[in-house]
Parts: sequence; structure tokens; C-alpha cells
Amino acid sequence: MYSPYNSEKHENLKKRTKDFGLRVIRMWKSLPHNTLSEVLGKQLLRCATSVAANYRAACLAKSDPDFFHKIKICQEEADESCLWIEYIIEADILPESKLISLLDEAKQLTAIMTASAITVKRRIQSEKNGKK
Repeated sequence: MYSPYNSEKHENLKKRTKDFGLRVIRMWKSLPHNTLSEVLGKQLLRCATSVAANYRAACLAKSDPDFFHKIKICQEEADESCLWIEYIIEADILPESKLISLLDEAKQLTAIMTASAITVKRRIQSEKNGKK
């Protein structure tokens, strides 16, 4: 089945989002064993791995509106990942120096998903205007 969302660019981003999730899994394993770390860590683990899962779903979108909806979920999950990483840093669970690269990747993924959403939304609006 052909999908315009299955290109080399999308394959690279699939790998990047999966790698992000794996990095979070590894970080999660290093968290101290206490209630606060477990709660914050599990929240981060859920949303960070969800970025990759939802991006894969977006790449199988049947239409631009379908892709838009799914990419917005990716955007939300990537941004939420930023929040949980910030909490882990600011609550002094792990030092910022160990998480700065992970936080940067979460911010970059958020920006990429935001840009993708803007692009596809413009295309949807353009198509609607062309049909009027």
C-alpha cells in the first residue's frame, strides 16, 4: 500500500523517534528506586515511547487529515516528554548534565512534529480553498 508518509525522510524520523524512546528506557533504568522517581519516570517512559508508536501510525495515515491528527498526538507526547524530563531535573532526581541531551532531543522532536503539523494543515486548507 502506497502512503505519501512512507519516504526516506519518514523512515529516518521513525528511527529517530524509536532511538529517543530507547534512550528514555535506558535512563529510566538508572533512576533511583523511590516513589517520586518511579512516578515521574513512568510518566516519561509512557509519553517518550508513545512518540515513536504514534509517529509510525502517522506514517500509515490514509489522508492528510488523518496524518494531521496523528502528528498532533506525536507533538503532544514529545512536548510532554520535555515536561517530565524537566521535572526529573528540577526535582534533583538526576543531574541536568545527564539529561540535557535527552531534553534537547525531546525539544527537537516537538519542533519537528509542530512543523509537520503546520505544513499538512496548510496543505489541507489549500486543498479546501481550491475546491470552493
